[in-house]
Amino acid sequence: MSDPGGVRASDAEREAVVEQLKWASVEGRLTLSELTERTEAAYGASTHAQLELLTADLPLPGPGAVRVPSVGEPVRKRKWFVAVMGDSKRRGKWRIDSELGAVAVMGDVLLDLREAEVRTNEVEIVATAVMGDIKIIVPDGVDVEIEGVAIMGDKKVRVQEAQQGMDVPVVRVKAFVLMGDVKVLGDSQAEPIRRGVAHWRSRWHELMGTDPHEHRRLDPWTGMPRRNDD
Repeated sequence: MSDPGGVRASDAEREAVVEQLKWASVEGRLTLSELTERTEAAYGASTHAQLELLTADLPLPGPGAVRVPSVGEPVRKRKWFVAVMGDSKRRGKWRIDSELGAVAVMGDVLLDLREAEVRTNEVEIVATAVMGDIKIIVPDGVDVEIEGVAIMGDKKVRVQEAQQGMDVPVVRVKAFVLMGDVKVLGDSQAEPIRRGVAHWRSRWHELMGTDPHEHRRLDPWTGMPRRNDD
């Protein structure tokens, strides 16, 4: 339920907030989970009061702000995670400012992007699994694009993606699989992460009239719980 006393928000105002959130992410102020959650909320906002909550703790981009890289611009050298008859795991707080590569040869690679600070518009991952497994965990609500070849193996996406038309974070995966697996899993398919206390989130649910414990499963367009695709 929207705030009956608030000034109605326009589509242009929602898009402006989304752009501000993207700037904040590139500057390292938001993790991928925080960016995704606030972006979804921005598209579901119906009043100025709701939009203001999403950026109340973020500065406006100024003359010295970090510029959001354009698609196709050169990026830093690819960062690799390799497991040969062993394990390679990256989770928790970390920084993504280049393309990623994952190689699992008779081993396992785990990349958890949820608490990462993403300094680019998109996350691109080349994943090669030869008799091994690569698991990539992302926030539900991102746009996942996966392509590639699987021979006697699987490449799977189990993520609750956002509605069409939302300018949400994008994760692109190029998978090459031989007798192995490459899986991209969302929050609902993985072990939960510890979420910090955020004033905007509790106030948001108060304005929307929704349950704060259902923050990730709510459809931002309707305020109703999402369907679980398990």
